[in-house]
Amino acid sequence: MESSAPAPDLAALREAIASGDPSRAMPALVGLRSLAEEQATPLLLLGLEQTTFMIRSIAAAGLGIKRSEAGWLALETLLAGDEDANVRAEAANALASYGVERSWPLLRAAFERDGQWLVRCSILSALAEQPAIALSWLLELAQLAIADGDGTVRVGGAEVLGRLVREGDGPAANQARQLLQGLQADGDHRVVAAALDGLQG
Repeated sequence: MESSAPAPDLAALREAIASGDPSRAMPALVGLRSLAEEQATPLLLLGLEQTTFMIRSIAAAGLGIKRSEAGWLALETLLAGDEDANVRAEAANALASYGVERSWPLLRAAFERDGQWLVRCSILSALAEQPAIALSWLLELAQLAIADGDGTVRVGGAEVLGRLVREGDGPAANQARQLLQGLQADGDHRVVAAALDGLQG
């Protein structure tokens, strides 16, 4: 008869996470994937209280997998106020996993508010990966992205416009095509390449 896996030692996991030592806390947080949501959530929230940004990032990612109302509220707070862009970016990714209908207003507002390229790129990719997202929302986000001062964000916007050209055949696709044509004059060669690629779609 196969022996069942030993039950996780919640006290030991809590102690490792609360230690604030990345070499102990990070493996403990990753190990929470095997726990039920109600067991994992308090420990993930504890991870968010640590000072090391890597620990907070992993805890934020975990709250996107073990979804709960407490997790949503904590991620909302992180997205609005964590001092580290890596953590805010991870929070954006995790919030998108709660569904595009719910996360869109929050992520769109964060995109406008947070000028950090990493956060903006995370929001772009997280929403672009949502099959259920309205094409009009994608167009709106792409327009914000291509107006960004950072070339990496503009590349992300151009890639989203390329998707609209490939997948749509209405006003959104036509507008995306026009915007891509304009991006061929961008000063960043990566943006120009992404625009040409999108137009070939």
